[in-house]
Amino acid sequence: MTDRRGLLIILSSPSGAGKSTLSKRLLEWDPSLRFSVSATTRAPRPGEVDGKDYHFMAEEQFKHDVIEGQMLEHAHVFGNFYGSPMAPVQAAIEAGRDVLFDIDWQGAQQISNSVLRDFVLSVFVLPPSIAELRRRLESRGQDSAEVIAKRMQKSWDEISHWDGYDYVLVNDDLDQSFEKLRTIVTAERLRRAQQPGLLDHVRNLQKEFEEISA
Repeated sequence: MTDRRGLLIILSSPSGAGKSTLSKRLLEWDPSLRFSVSATTRAPRPGEVDGKDYHFMAEEQFKHDVIEGQMLEHAHVFGNFYGSPMAPVQAAIEAGRDVLFDIDWQGAQQISNSVLRDFVLSVFVLPPSIAELRRRLESRGQDSAEVIAKRMQKSWDEISHWDGYDYVLVNDDLDQSFEKLRTIVTAERLRRAQQPGLLDHVRNLQKEFEEISA
């Protein structure tokens, strides 16, 4: 039996609000965290490695895995499919390891309604303003003006789902936001439900008390 149950830590935000940077910092803070590598049907970007950044899949195979129930969550975004393979997540949870998800609200909702919902810790990251959100997207230099426009159009739809999460952070200062996120994760790990060995420990304390009181 492990000391505690694993958590499914979900970070969501509109593109540019900071969830990927916060995810990276969280992984650096605790190397025991397992990052859930998503599967996608989109083509790799320069520098991306299959199995590390994404599991790059043909659309036919992706759809097959969805039908077979091998995806914990999946979504169709900007013309491509994205999803989280089920098997490695289940294995990590059973071993008491936390799994980190950097996904959108659709994926978060599916996981929160899945058979693993009792292990979910969800956090939504809001930008300080829409103007700052656009500035961050443009400063990345990764997307064309057309793609940035599409992401901005989609941002309000994503933001509108903020109230479906356990916690919400306004990322106006990255360092402060990370400290808050670290506090949230630490506290959630200590919840009574996350510590399956507590009952046996209390029973042993009771037995010890009865023995010394006899």
